[in-house]
Amino acid sequence: MKRIIPLLLVTAMTACGQSEAPQKINASEANIPTVEELAANPGRLKELRQQCKTDRPKLGDVLCNRVAEATRKRFYGDGETPYTPPKESPKF
Repeated sequence: MKRIIPLLLVTAMTACGQSEAPQKINASEANIPTVEELAANPGRLKELRQQCKTDRPKLGDVLCNRVAEATRKRFYGDGETPYTPPKESPKF
C-alpha cells in the first residue's frame, strides 16, 4: 500500500500536466546545417564540437544537438555493417 500511493500520485500529476505544443521551425533554424552536411565535413564538425563544449548557450541547443548526432553518425557509420567474427578463435 505504501508503494501504490506514490505511484498513483505521480501518475495523476503526469496525466494532468499541460502537453507541449509542437514547436515551429524558426527562421534561424533554417540556416543551421543538417546532420548529413555536418557529417560530410569533418573539419567543420570538429570546430563546432569544440565551440559547443565551450560556448553552448551562444550556439544554441539545436546546432549542438545536430553536431552531436553527426559525430555519432560518423563514429558508428550507417549501422549496416554486420559482425564478422575472426576465423580463428582466440587462444587464452
